[in-house]
Amino acid sequence: MRARNFFKQGPPLAYGWYFIPVFVIALIGFGDSIYLAVSHYRNYVDMGYQSFCAISRSLNCDTVSQSPYSIFLNVPVPVWGIFGYGFFLFLLGVAWHPTAGRKRVWTLLFVISLAFSVYSVVLALISSYLIRSYCIMCILSYAVNLALLFYAWMIRKRFGCEPFASALVLDIRHLLNFKKTTIPVAAVFGVVGLAMMLAFPDYWHLSPPPLSAQTRTGVTAEGHPWIGAQHPKLEIVEFTDYMCFQCKKMHFFLRRLVDAHPDTLRLVHRHFPMDHEYNPFVKEPFHVGAGKLSLIALYAQTQEKFWEANDLLFTLGKADIKLKDVLNPLGLEVTGLADALENRGLERVLRQDIHDGLRIGITATPCYVIGDYAYVGTIPANIINEAIRR
Repeated sequence: MRARNFFKQGPPLAYGWYFIPVFVIALIGFGDSIYLAVSHYRNYVDMGYQSFCAISRSLNCDTVSQSPYSIFLNVPVPVWGIFGYGFFLFLLGVAWHPTAGRKRVWTLLFVISLAFSVYSVVLALISSYLIRSYCIMCILSYAVNLALLFYAWMIRKRFGCEPFASALVLDIRHLLNFKKTTIPVAAVFGVVGLAMMLAFPDYWHLSPPPLSAQTRTGVTAEGHPWIGAQHPKLEIVEFTDYMCFQCKKMHFFLRRLVDAHPDTLRLVHRHFPMDHEYNPFVKEPFHVGAGKLSLIALYAQTQEKFWEANDLLFTLGKADIKLKDVLNPLGLEVTGLADALENRGLERVLRQDIHDGLRIGITATPCYVIGDYAYVGTIPANIINEAIRR
């Protein structure tokens, strides 16, 4: 007897059961990209911003946004996401048209979603091995891209699309059937993409105001460098780490603020590298090399080049810089730095800054001491505003 087939394949679900999930998934990707683009922008321009997914060192959307890998072709990656998902949604509109016959455009959508997925894998590897931190909302976009790839593959298979190359040619011909719409829209996307690459505002390039002969600087009675007012209405003492992004962002913000109010505000700099080789509070490797960057700044101070070195070190913000990249622009000699480090005098100054910070209760950077109060991360706006209005 012939065995009965209990697993007969039923009729395929209606086209809408496949199309609608793809549309919803693409919308999720579009919305996720908008959130990530706004978050990326606020990371650089909003002094007190912290995203909801800045959870830990290894799971931190802000760390990913602050990395150089968040920029591709001079445009933030999430902005490319908005651009890409927008184009994908436009093509979905063409795929829904009755003349598409449940086949057309899906091969092209498969190619696009494959490109999205490959780039997602690249970004995931970068997060794992270079940034060493993950972004929850980025992981959501990876899932979206893989889901779009799976659905495009399934629809091609379910509704009997032609062999790949032939189907791709037929998809393009189908798009040209609506050339009064598709060609102008494609042209707009092309022009916008090119314009973004050529002229997108580079808000992520943080920089301080230039130092000039009119910029007042000095040293406190305790030997700490200051910039700003000779007799300030408000003195801000910053404890910072050259490898800390928030320190860099806040320092440049305060430098601009002091530059705008040179007779009101004074900024005093002190070192608090979160480097386990120098800071006893840090028990495991973290910001390795930040202590050495502080020593370079202290050496520059002995040569009356502190603020120039300070701005440069914050701009570079990494441990693997070459000494000549710092010392040459300042007109300083490597041999002079080597001699200064050998006598341990600079290290004693650095360790005193760290000791004073720990005594105050500092456990994170940046920290700002104003009078008897210490503020971690940022300074309440009302304190600065009151000083400026006085």
